[in-house]
Amino acid sequence: MTSVPGVDPSNAEQARAWDGREGAYWAEHADRFDRALRAYRPDFLAAADVSAADQVLDVGCGTGEITRDAARTATGGRALGVDLSAAMLRVARERAAAEGLHNADFVRADAQVHPFPAAAFDVAVSRMGTMFFADPVAAFRNIGGALRPAGRFVQSVWQPLSRNEWFLSFTGALAAGRPLPAPEPGSPGPFALSDPDRIRAVLGAAGFTQVRLEAHEEPMWFGEDADDAERFTLGMLGWMLEDLDAAGRGRAADGLRTTLAAHGTDHGVLYGSAAWTVRAVRP
Repeated sequence: MTSVPGVDPSNAEQARAWDGREGAYWAEHADRFDRALRAYRPDFLAAADVSAADQVLDVGCGTGEITRDAARTATGGRALGVDLSAAMLRVARERAAAEGLHNADFVRADAQVHPFPAAAFDVAVSRMGTMFFADPVAAFRNIGGALRPAGRFVQSVWQPLSRNEWFLSFTGALAAGRPLPAPEPGSPGPFALSDPDRIRAVLGAAGFTQVRLEAHEEPMWFGEDADDAERFTLGMLGWMLEDLDAAGRGRAADGLRTTLAAHGTDHGVLYGSAAWTVRAVRP
């Protein structure tokens, strides 16, 4: 495995993806991705409970929406967003500058190994950004070392695959009848922390206490209509078509259009989703 500067070797593959085509697509469509998760935002920010004087660390900040939210509240503190994607961080910096948020900073870093200053932050947050670590115990221990005693770690992660209609529908359609290999349990990916027992075990092994999970179910938005949502979805998951022949691609496209059309509403194309809000405390 080729090493990536500043990145733990175990996370090199994730770094290449997020600092490559995948991250570039997210950066190009930042507003869409933020809108997809918008229904979760109020509860997540309430759980983070950032105060005016807080120093905030945002792990896997992407294009920085949550970092900017934190910076607006922490008027007497600062918010630091870290991510593996240079493209997304460029968008994050541009948007923070456009808002005049001089207390928002962004650094390209692997939070599993980055040398954060010890006991420097009051709260660490992550919206759907912690499921991709090869060694989440090491990553959470490193994040915990950056928190002050009694510092809070608040993250959102997906509930199990069976509770997330959007993922089942898209991958089922684009599989075009092929059996898809199941990921290894606990391997990096969207559902790596979907099991509550595993979340508690990982956070406990990393030194956190008072672990609490709160379940949320919200609709996710994927486009104004089926055509709009199809373009967006294929930009995310088009790689699933690469090994299909022409007939298979046709079946996949038809399946995707069918499910998108069935989920059209007056408010756009909406799918059911379910996530955990996870709170933990550094002793």
